[in-house]
Amino acid sequence: MATPQDVLPAPAPTALDGPTAPPSAEARIVARRKPGQWAAAAVALLLAAMAVNSVIRNKAFQWSLVADWFTARSVLDGLALTLWLTAVTLALGFLLGTLLATMRLSANPVLRTLSWAYIWVFRSTPPLVQLLFFFNIGALYPTLGLGIPFGPEFVTVRTVNLMGPTLTAVIGLTLLETAYAAEVIRGGILSVDRGQLEAASALGLGRWRVLRRIVVPQAMRAIVPSAGNMLIGALKGTSIVSVLAVSDLLYSVQLVYLQSYQVIPMLMVATLWYLVVTTLLSIGQYYVERRFARGATRDGLPPTPLQRARAAFVKVAKA
Repeated sequence: MATPQDVLPAPAPTALDGPTAPPSAEARIVARRKPGQWAAAAVALLLAAMAVNSVIRNKAFQWSLVADWFTARSVLDGLALTLWLTAVTLALGFLLGTLLATMRLSANPVLRTLSWAYIWVFRSTPPLVQLLFFFNIGALYPTLGLGIPFGPEFVTVRTVNLMGPTLTAVIGLTLLETAYAAEVIRGGILSVDRGQLEAASALGLGRWRVLRRIVVPQAMRAIVPSAGNMLIGALKGTSIVSVLAVSDLLYSVQLVYLQSYQVIPMLMVATLWYLVVTTLLSIGQYYVERRFARGATRDGLPPTPLQRARAAFVKVAKA
C-alpha cells in the first residue's frame, strides 16, 4: 500500500529554507582542523632543530678529529671484532635457545624445570657480573676434568690456560643470549593458534611437516621483531667486554683517548659507528619482517619507504 510520501511530490523549497546547491554539485568533505597537533609538531621540530644545532656547532666535539679517527685502522679492527662477537654469540645463542625452548615446552617435568632454572639464573643476574665470574673461573675451578662422577678423571685441563679474555666473552655472552633466545622462541611457538595444530593432526600430517610448514612460518612473525631487538641489544652489549681487555670497538677508542686525552671525540667515533651498524640492522629487520608478514592481511603489505618515495616522485613528475 502506497504511503502519502510515495504519492505526493516533495514540497518545493521556499525562500525561508535558504539557497540550495545545484543537483550536480557534490558535497565536499573537509577534514577537521587540529591546531593543537600542528602546534605540538612545531614545538617538537623546533626543539629537535635546537638539539641538532647544539651538537653540530659545539666545538667540544672536535668534528675534524672525529673524521680523522672514524676510519682509523685500530677503530676498524675493534669494529670487526664487535661484529664477530655479535654474530657468534647470536648464532650460538639461538641454536642453544631453540633446544632450551623445546625443553621448556616439553611434557617432561625434569626438562621443564632445568630449562626454567637456567633461564631464571641468567636473566636475573647482570651481564657484567656473569662475565667477571667467568673471567675469574680459575679461582673457583683451577682445573676442569672429564671422567666418572665421584670417580677418576680421564682428562684434566687448567682453566687458566683454557679461557682467555676473548673466549670468556664468547662463552659469557652466548650463555646470556641463550636464555633470552629461549624465551623469544617459546613465545613465538605459543603464538601459533592451537586449532591449526589440531587441524593438521586431523589431516594426518607428520610432526616435522607440521613444524616446518605450519608452526615455523607463523611463529617467525612473532620471533623476528624480538630477535631483531636482541641482535641490536647484543651488538651494543658487546661493549661490556671492554672490562676484560677485549679489543672491541669501545676498548679500541678507550686506548686512544687514554693516551691523547681526547675523550669526547673518541667516544663520538664509537657512537657514530654504533649508530651506523644499528641502522643497517634495523633496515634488514624491517624487510625480514615484511617477508614473514606476507598473507597475514587481505589488504596486502603497506608500501615500503622506497616505494612511497618513488610514488611521490612520479606524482610530482606528472604534475
